[in-house]
Amino acid sequence: MDAPCFILVAPQMGENIGAAARVMANFGLTDLRLVAPRDGWPNPAAETMSAGALPGVVSVSVFERVEDAIADCGLVIATTARPRGMEKTVLGAADAVAQMRAKPVRTAVLFGAERSGLPNEAVALSDAILSFPVAPGFGSLNLAQAVALVAHAHAEADAKGPPPGFGVGAPATREELIGMMEHFEAELDRAGFFFPEEKRPPMVQNLRNAFTRAGWTAQEVSTFRGAIKALALGRGKARLKREG
Repeated sequence: MDAPCFILVAPQMGENIGAAARVMANFGLTDLRLVAPRDGWPNPAAETMSAGALPGVVSVSVFERVEDAIADCGLVIATTARPRGMEKTVLGAADAVAQMRAKPVRTAVLFGAERSGLPNEAVALSDAILSFPVAPGFGSLNLAQAVALVAHAHAEADAKGPPPGFGVGAPATREELIGMMEHFEAELDRAGFFFPEEKRPPMVQNLRNAFTRAGWTAQEVSTFRGAIKALALGRGKARLKREG
């Protein structure tokens, strides 16, 4: 019940309906309701713009009146950037999502038409207003952008770390890290890097401090050791060529 339905009141352009459906599908929301869409429904332009969200992923219901669209909802939140002179609680997106999740009822989020936004009559039927921290001199959001902000806020409340596939690899064990450092130091020795000998301890210490600060993953250690080996082999081939 905490997944809201999104209601577009008198939307004008099919492209905006399709873009709204697409971003709803992006964030796992599937209940889209239209109140008196200007160009009727279904709308081929909406399907094209939805990138596959319509039909199938997002379900669309069409109503003549806002009252009918919100009839099964126990919490109604109206999105608007303009003060309406009404005694309504004004919420940010995060607080609005918290309210959706706090009440075991279906929630409706109302979005107004592209040209004029929500009519006051629709706002009057709402429990609260959701407003975004837009710039005072440029507060008008595209319809699909407003839908995206609310859909993202809803998904963000469930997020636990980065999406699958974006996480950092397993950290290198200390054994792997020390093995890499010793490998590197051995090749530096062969190249005559630690000179004079009495400076070797502080030079090694500086290198090891730099390596341990970097937070290496096991894959990075493996890659770096491969690079050390390639450099050593390349140096050896160059020497043989000179000697030959």
